[in-house]
Amino acid sequence: MRKGRGHEMGVTVDTDADLTLPKLLMANYQKWADKVWMRKKELGFWREYTWKEAYEKIRNFSHGLMSLGFQRGDVMAILGDNDPHWFWAELAAQAIGGVVTGVFSSCAPAEVKFFLEHSDAKIVVAQDQEQVDKILAIKDELPLVKKVIYWDGKGLHCYEDPILASFDSIAEIGVSYGKDHPGAFEESIARGKTTDLALLMYTSGTTGLPKAAMISYAGVVSSNTSFYFFNPISEKDEWVSFILPGWSAEQGLGLMASLNRGVRISFPESQETVQANIREIGATFLMYPSRLWEMTAATIQNKIAETTFLKRVVFNLCLPVGYRAADAKFCGQKLSWPWRIAHWIAKSLMLDPLRDKLGLVKIRVAFTAGSALGPDVFKLITAIGVDLRQLYGMTEIGVSQHRGTDIKVDSVGLIYPETIVRLTNEGEILAMGPSRALGYYKDAKATEEAFAGGWYHTGDAGYLDEDGHLHYLDRLEHMSCLSDGTKFAPQYIESRLKFSPYIKDAFVVGDETRSYIVAVININYDNVGNWAEKKKIAYTTFADLSQKPEVCELLGTEVKNLNMKLPEGQRIKRFISMPKELDPDEAELTRTMKLRRRLVEERYKDFIAALYGEEDKVAMDVPVFYRDGRQGVVKAEIQVNRVD
Repeated sequence: MRKGRGHEMGVTVDTDADLTLPKLLMANYQKWADKVWMRKKELGFWREYTWKEAYEKIRNFSHGLMSLGFQRGDVMAILGDNDPHWFWAELAAQAIGGVVTGVFSSCAPAEVKFFLEHSDAKIVVAQDQEQVDKILAIKDELPLVKKVIYWDGKGLHCYEDPILASFDSIAEIGVSYGKDHPGAFEESIARGKTTDLALLMYTSGTTGLPKAAMISYAGVVSSNTSFYFFNPISEKDEWVSFILPGWSAEQGLGLMASLNRGVRISFPESQETVQANIREIGATFLMYPSRLWEMTAATIQNKIAETTFLKRVVFNLCLPVGYRAADAKFCGQKLSWPWRIAHWIAKSLMLDPLRDKLGLVKIRVAFTAGSALGPDVFKLITAIGVDLRQLYGMTEIGVSQHRGTDIKVDSVGLIYPETIVRLTNEGEILAMGPSRALGYYKDAKATEEAFAGGWYHTGDAGYLDEDGHLHYLDRLEHMSCLSDGTKFAPQYIESRLKFSPYIKDAFVVGDETRSYIVAVININYDNVGNWAEKKKIAYTTFADLSQKPEVCELLGTEVKNLNMKLPEGQRIKRFISMPKELDPDEAELTRTMKLRRRLVEERYKDFIAALYGEEDKVAMDVPVFYRDGRQGVVKAEIQVNRVD
């Protein structure tokens, strides 16, 4: 086994096996025909689908696509929330040799147009009337799209556009096509190769328009193999599919885990019932984007603040025991007998019931990805008894992950097997490995720049420590330096700010022309609203609440608490509370809820100027951008808050 810097590299992906997702589907159908593969909650009941049922639906739909002229190399776009039909459509297209790309259901028509046009999609599979309406509004601008197929027909029965068809109607056509072309489905699957293009997976677009990473089956399989090297997953495990299905995390940990390990997938009734459904089915492993873990931590703190005095006392006695157990886990140590007894009592009294309320009591292992999770949040989630692990990677390549007994909360884990990482003189993380994307679709220039020399240039700043742990700091272009030479990573400070239950979003600013750091803060409207009601503080709107002197004082306390944990030069000296939320519909956040830093700093440059000015209050017109393209303003008098 070869050795790398502080990490093992030994798992090799067999690229001669011609392994594809449809081939795994066929093998599982033959092995587990009558075993339940998928479950979907509908009208309060779980509808179950065995491997045989799902296989037949996929085969019939695939035959239906063949009858429409869908061929090897053609692109299918899928627009909708998590549902069995999403993955059935994907596998049906891939069985033919087609390529699949996912479009977020929250996208506005203009964004949908970009994805469909750029990907050269010929078939679009849409969830329901809402998504169909988006496509019909732009169909004349999409000459390549030949058919729009929906799986939820509610409200669509009176639509007569010939471009439309239901999922079931295409499957019925497929039944007839299959009778006339026996073996066509199986023969097409057999032609597939591991080097074939499987997915066009769009990047978040934090620094510009999203790019379509070309992902082969080899990339998907090797990434999954590396994941299993650190995390044994089996057919006994349960997965709840609610992460954006077009995102690499859901494809790798959800669909691929089920195909490669027989994991059962369950789909929630709606995005609003996710937590309840996770608790109901007893999911055993889970992936939350970092933002959801931040919200979970905020929920815990807020609930404890609102509960009875006795329960607060019990929580404050139990949580330190949980932290002690977490520290032991991070180091791979065992608790002494007195601490084990104390931990058992703490679990029985508070920690297990709390996890149960959050739907996490049966979670065997959990993951976080999207952006680095703040150490305060990571420690809290682990302290309540969740085996949490950070994944680090991007659409283009998987890089590293925590191991269960070797965790540093400020790192993003150990390098994956068969993956190599090196750092440039500027501190940029470069990665090379079998899970690497083939390049960017229709963008040779970006491919040449990002994959120069066979290395993927992540654009992230970081370092490797003596134990082989990779530490992520921030985007290289966002690493900042104050006028006195103090260096700081904005994202690190922001992630720690968001540990507060009263802060939902934030961005910090400082550069070589400034002598101190400032912050623009978004309140957590629900939590701050509850706090204000308890304090009998009257308010009307988000903007009104955000500027209340008492709220600004509350935020000031949270900033001071953080400053005590930061080096002197990296402390926040001034902040403002924004009168509106940062919003992905206004392009301020990506659809995966990452901050578009350059855009918000430019859009809110007046805020930043006020923070470095002399006035305590500044009247401003805050821009608001609506989904239909209209632009408005929120007029507000903004309080500039100084932190002692």
